[in-house]
Amino acid sequence: MLKVIGGEGKGRSLLTLPATHVRPILARVKKSLFDIIRPRLPGARFLDLYCGTGPVGIEALSRGASFAVFVDLDSR
Repeated sequence: MLKVIGGEGKGRSLLTLPATHVRPILARVKKSLFDIIRPRLPGARFLDLYCGTGPVGIEALSRGASFAVFVDLDSR
């Protein structure tokens, strides 16, 4: 189960597609990433490449990004 770990959406669960070939980003990696980019995030435009179900882009929006683009090869 993926969760938003910070910002306005903190604690919300994200629905995911059942898939065996996808490994979601670990919460500690996501936390480290957003600790690093925190000063640049408010109002930023965020690009989530290889987004899968989009947890990193959703996290960015929750933490103040103004816009996010989600790109993935699988249309589901």
